[in-house]
Amino acid sequence: MPIGTYLSLVLTMFFWGGTFIAGRALAGSSVTPVTAAFFRFAIATLALAVLARMIDGRLALPPRKVWLSLLLLGLTGVFSYNVLFFTGLHHIEAGRASLIIALNPLAITIFACLFLKEPLTLRQLAGVFLSLTGAMFVISNGHPSAIFSGGFGRGELAILGCVASWAAYSLIGRTVLRMLSPLASVFYSSLIGTLLLFIPALLEGTFPQSPSFSAVNWLSLLFLGLFGTAIGFSLYYKAIQKIGPTRSGVFINLVPLFSILLSWAILGEAIKPAVLSGGLLVLTGVAITNAPKKPKHGKL
Repeated sequence: MPIGTYLSLVLTMFFWGGTFIAGRALAGSSVTPVTAAFFRFAIATLALAVLARMIDGRLALPPRKVWLSLLLLGLTGVFSYNVLFFTGLHHIEAGRASLIIALNPLAITIFACLFLKEPLTLRQLAGVFLSLTGAMFVISNGHPSAIFSGGFGRGELAILGCVASWAAYSLIGRTVLRMLSPLASVFYSSLIGTLLLFIPALLEGTFPQSPSFSAVNWLSLLFLGLFGTAIGFSLYYKAIQKIGPTRSGVFINLVPLFSILLSWAILGEAIKPAVLSGGLLVLTGVAITNAPKKPKHGKL
């Protein structure tokens, strides 16, 4: 039994749960969403360059036919996702944001059905319905009727935008992974996303302001760049190589759990029972939707 791999996955989910706390800490400061996103990925790109050479042995230049896909990866998974992530955490609690983000696997399944024409089974449809029901409680902060009366705002919309961005990133990434290693794909999408963030960060006057960032700001950015991105993704992809994507993916359900516990312990945030119940429905629906298909009789 690969105990070391399982422990590394739990540690990765702890890091990813912590990104919501670090993002929320930055939200209470003068660091804007674009600036936070730029510094997170500038740090991550440097660290990923080192890790890619250590793990893959080299960092080859991608073939020309994959650059458009890499550009789209940087635009969706780095630029839009992170600007929306930090924007959302300016407005809503870290624990609740993590429960909305838990819709990511569900969104990937729905996008694959809509845009790639992948069929949905009855079991998957039941999982989608269960997750969406739970999401209504999470997004509305325990008051589903508020959704139909405009009772949710910019923060919830931004985090839902994160979910859409990540689903697009994941589907585009399927084509890139046929030609590049997972770590190289993350490195180049991170590099492109950092370059895309550079101009808006420059226009915001980010660089003259950076020496005035507090120690908490810089620690949050370092945690996001190193542990939440570079080390977290490296450990996750190493686990995928050892035990496969299905068994590794199950551990992602720990992210909102760690986020809620950390937001309670560090930020003093309390989550309503109705929101927690909705989060449980989301995770249950995601598990049902993404459970591996049973092999047909007579086939292995």
